[in-house]
Amino acid sequence: MNTKEYIASGILELYVAGSLSEKENEEVYAAIQENPELLVEIESIEKAILQLTAAAKKDIPYSFNDIKDQLNSEEPKVITMPKPNIKQYLGWAAAFILGSTLILSVLQNNILKEQLAIEKEQLEEQINKSSNSLAEAEKLIEIFRDKDIISIPLAGQTVSPTSYAKVYWDKKTNSIYLDAKGLPEPPKGKVYQVWSLKLDPLTPTSLGTLDSFTTDANKIFTIDNGNESEAFGITLEPAGGSLSPTLEQLYTLGTVAS
Repeated sequence: MNTKEYIASGILELYVAGSLSEKENEEVYAAIQENPELLVEIESIEKAILQLTAAAKKDIPYSFNDIKDQLNSEEPKVITMPKPNIKQYLGWAAAFILGSTLILSVLQNNILKEQLAIEKEQLEEQINKSSNSLAEAEKLIEIFRDKDIISIPLAGQTVSPTSYAKVYWDKKTNSIYLDAKGLPEPPKGKVYQVWSLKLDPLTPTSLGTLDSFTTDANKIFTIDNGNESEAFGITLEPAGGSLSPTLEQLYTLGTVAS
């Protein structure tokens, strides 16, 4: 937190008002020692409270000039101090309470403004995400409708017969779009790995792992593929992937129509 944010937080007003815990007082004191700007702000706050207190006073019962006149007089130098004025003290106390209340009110207002700013930022972020998701969805629709895109369904295999996926292969851009919505959540410590396959002889080439499978809501992945693929498969592998597919954990498989 920079100096401006620290001052705007209102903690200095609470420090002057004596509303902080002992630990918080120590932290503020240490911050003041390190930053002269905070000391200036503290003095400004104290001055404002003194001005509020002074505003509550009525008539000053004596002055320094009165005392000076008595000292210069030839009569016995007996200086009569005014008797305590309980109404005056109550006025000062009321002024101090008023000042503290105003400070707390300003602090609460600042906190509310900060909360509203945070909520506004979060809302804007959600709107941006929604806009980006819509743009991505529209782009995918255009891709899937392209007549030159090859669609390859991947059927479930022995280890998971109900699993399914689909590959959309764009040979012009050497990339595939994998719709993996039909795969179950992988167990902890496991990850799905995508393979490009040549069938004769069977030669697998890894296209990478789906590391963001759990966090990706749409389960659609864009993957580079410059291979002359004859089939695609998805296996479940240890985190980090494998050099060759674990066939016992082959979840889906599909061949490219000739």
